[in-house]
Formats: sequence, structure tokens, C-alpha cells
Amino acid sequence: MFESSQLSQDVTMRVLRISDAAALAAAYVRNREYLSPWEPVRPGEYFTEEWQAADIASRLATHEAGTGYPLGLFAGDVLVGRFNLAGIVRGPFQNAGLGYWVDSQYAGRGLASAAVQTIVATARDDLGLHRIEAGTLLHNIGSQRVLLKAGFEQIGMAPRYLQIAGAWQDHNLYQILLHD
Repeated sequence: MFESSQLSQDVTMRVLRISDAAALAAAYVRNREYLSPWEPVRPGEYFTEEWQAADIASRLATHEAGTGYPLGLFAGDVLVGRFNLAGIVRGPFQNAGLGYWVDSQYAGRGLASAAVQTIVATARDDLGLHRIEAGTLLHNIGSQRVLLKAGFEQIGMAPRYLQIAGAWQDHNLYQILLHD
């Protein structure tokens, strides 16, 4: 599941490793300003290799438990995006949440769409999930296009859903049903 997937001629997606911490920290530093309107306010230590190594280790524990998949996009050794299929719930729900970002220098190349479509297919065919949910800020048109292109549908709007860029912000909610 989630073996290395070729998303474009020069970009692959795979499960993160602890050894990716330096590349992930560098990506966050490189994209700090670019991502700031779309993410929570981050403390300074978030942008360090040590913090990212601890976060990857935590997420790999969820991967081992089958409740999460921390994925990275790589152009060679350079991390150019992060995707998380997280909060997997089994039983009658068979659900997961999806979050992601792509490096500012790689945005607009269809990588997010290719990654989300790969994640959807794997969640359906290999993980046996029934549903994936995602949320976007109301003005995040690019992310909304990615989700709609992958077959997600908008199911509502949640007022003051997440604290992003220092303020509680409304989010459009999306889902894709993977099985009838």
C-alpha cells in the first residue's frame, strides 16, 4: 500500500521516513510564507529538523497502527509536497481525513490532483475505505479544484471550523464515497 508512485516525469510520492526530516524541514522553511495563509500559526521550532523528525515518528506510529499514511512528494531528494491520509476509523465508518500541500515552485503542475487521485484509488482498492473527507478554506479555489477533479463533492460549510493563520475560519467540507 502506498508504494512509491510516479506522479510526473520527475516527482514521486511515498510514505515518509524519519530520514526525510531534514528535507521536510527545508520544505517548510522554503514555503513558510507561501503556506502561512492556509495553515495554523506555527512555532519557530516547527521549522526544525528535530521537530519534523518527531512529527514523522508520531505519524509513522499511526501508519504502523493502520490509522494514518504520512506521504511526501519528492523531486529527487527534494521534498516538494506533503499529503496526509489521517484519522482512519474502521468498523462501520471506514473513513479517513485528507490534508495536503504542494511546494510553491511545483504548484499548478497537476501534482496535487495526481496525488489525490492516487490516494483515492489506494484508499478504495487496497485499504477498503468507504469515505474520505477533506476541508478547504472558502477562498482556497485551487484546493477545491483538486478535490472536485478527484471526484469529491461539497457536502457543506462549517463556520469557524479551524484556526488558520491565527483566526477561526470557515471551511467548505468535501467527501468522496468509495463504495456503494
